[in-house]
Amino acid sequence: MHIEPGLVDGTKIFLSYATGTAAAVYASKLAVDAVKKDGVLSLLLRSLLCVALVFSFFELLPHHPVGVSEVHLILGTTLLLVFGVAPAAFGLAGGLAIQSLFFAQQDLPQYGMNVTTLLVPLFATHALARRIVPESMAYVDISYQQAFKLSVAYQGGIVAWVSFWALYGHGFNAENFAQIGSFGAAYMTVVLLEPLVDLGVLAAAKALHRLKGSVLVEQRLYSAA
Repeated sequence: MHIEPGLVDGTKIFLSYATGTAAAVYASKLAVDAVKKDGVLSLLLRSLLCVALVFSFFELLPHHPVGVSEVHLILGTTLLLVFGVAPAAFGLAGGLAIQSLFFAQQDLPQYGMNVTTLLVPLFATHALARRIVPESMAYVDISYQQAFKLSVAYQGGIVAWVSFWALYGHGFNAENFAQIGSFGAAYMTVVLLEPLVDLGVLAAAKALHRLKGSVLVEQRLYSAA
């Protein structure tokens, strides 16, 4: 979902600074909540794990430019379910920052747009998870249907934000709509794959009972709310 350089020019890009800052502020609020619940060490370790994983996802997993952006298998819902929303948010922002600073400097001007595109859908997916996963259910026990709904929420949110940036930057014209459409169609293939990855990772976590109670994973992974 790396926004293509030049999609939003310098006269309009200020909006991405505002949305990126708002996302960072909300992530900080979630971090405070996580520290109160799990402690500083747990938040720090899980965040570092998420940063390393996100950087690996961006650099090692297949990714292809399609239309107005790139199609990535980001596994945002997997990070959310295994590590929690605050570590996942820091991981997405941190992994993206490392890649942009050291491997794709051309993406730095788009960092505000990219981090908004990753984090705001994550926050929405977290809110959805609280509604569709009963408090009596641990995350390792969720169904494919539940995982699919979460994936649709996250990946659909990414497509929506990329579409917004494209329309904001290049306006409402046939060529732009075609580029957005090709990106959206390609990205929806991720929705079919991500729930399977989620369930595979959750099944592996369920088999690793030693992680229960560990500071390295979200408490809800093994326990009811």
